[in-house]
Amino acid sequence: MTTLPRSPRLLVLSTALLAVVGVALLGLQHGQQPPAPAASHATTDPSPAAPTPTTDEPAVGTPASTPAASTPAAGASALPPHGEGTAGDAAIQKALEAAWPPDLPSGDARALLAAGRDLLRADATGIGRAQWPAVFPASRQGLAPAFAAARFRIQAAIARRDHSPDKAVVHLVWAGMDRGGTFTDGRITDWHFTRTNTLKGASTWTPQPRT
Repeated sequence: MTTLPRSPRLLVLSTALLAVVGVALLGLQHGQQPPAPAASHATTDPSPAAPTPTTDEPAVGTPASTPAASTPAAGASALPPHGEGTAGDAAIQKALEAAWPPDLPSGDARALLAAGRDLLRADATGIGRAQWPAVFPASRQGLAPAFAAARFRIQAAIARRDHSPDKAVVHLVWAGMDRGGTFTDGRITDWHFTRTNTLKGASTWTPQPRT
């Protein structure tokens, strides 16, 4: 049987393939790993020579720092807990003044505060209702008071304009014990006033009946 000579081209390919396999085997025997692709190296192993950012901006994907609490939240956290007693009244007064900056002349503010306090006391305890016949008509003056005078206390109060130079409102925070014996503080009541002029040219603040 006659053996056909191999093609020279096939012999060259076989020799090159054996050479590549031999080099690969020698490299593995010496514990060398094949080099990683350049693209993979760039994304997973950044170069130590890369410059360090010097700006204060957060890096992409890093959450920014949490901003400070807003003024209303800070004011709410400063309020005393319920049942604090007279020790917490000053903090409530400061919270009211911070929420509504003064906008009335000092004389008007004093007159409104005095009237607002008297109206609230008369409404809650019945004391002095006759002083305000327009607010407490005869049909209401005889009503039994809802709160005991001995446990009634105004915790804080402010007087401010009510959307007009001739209108005002007195915001009051107070505490009291009702007829059932339950004491609660932090109650809120508003009294509204309008400015009226007298025949002598003077002006006065008139309370509006509560509806």
